[in-house]
Amino acid sequence: MTILNKLILASNSPRRVDLLKQIGIIPNVIQSSEVDENLIDKKISPKDKAIILARKKAEFIHAKKKFNGHIILSADTTVAVGRRILDKPKDIDDAYKKLTLLSGRNHRVYTAICVIDQKGNLYERVTETRIKFKKLSAQEIDSYLKSKEWEDKAGGYAIQGIAGSFIISLVGSYSSVVGLPLYQTANLLNGIGFNISKNWVNE
Repeated sequence: MTILNKLILASNSPRRVDLLKQIGIIPNVIQSSEVDENLIDKKISPKDKAIILARKKAEFIHAKKKFNGHIILSADTTVAVGRRILDKPKDIDDAYKKLTLLSGRNHRVYTAICVIDQKGNLYERVTETRIKFKKLSAQEIDSYLKSKEWEDKAGGYAIQGIAGSFIISLVGSYSSVVGLPLYQTANLLNGIGFNISKNWVNE
């Protein structure tokens, strides 16, 4: 059975919107969720943090009655070195510290997705991607900071931009690091009957 209900993207991230468009999905509504990340337990693992935040974002939108009966999709991306979580940099000095920490090291990126279907059922998936950065020179870090690509990016970098040249190896999902694991997202939506392929054919 194909579900024709509207899809609500619980994120105002242009990267997630673009990734959905890549697989033929255009959200009917883009609605950011007001979730205070500071209320999340600081001791939880990076993986659990991503899962909890994605769930809270979806639940925030689901609580709004005007969206009842629609499908809600949310996501959260968490970058970590060991158990140390690298959130979005607060300023350029914070971005410098994060890039210095990532330089020449392995880190992991967790992106959790949460879907609430038209009946209120909740489904979750989380994708883990392992990445190795090359050793960055002082000039590279300085130039990257001046590019401002680090702004509003978990971990302080955007893999789809200049920082793609910093990556020695990646094991996992590239799209997950950008902000949305496409295979898992498509599989989950298909699983609840949402027809993701309806826009693939030009009539």
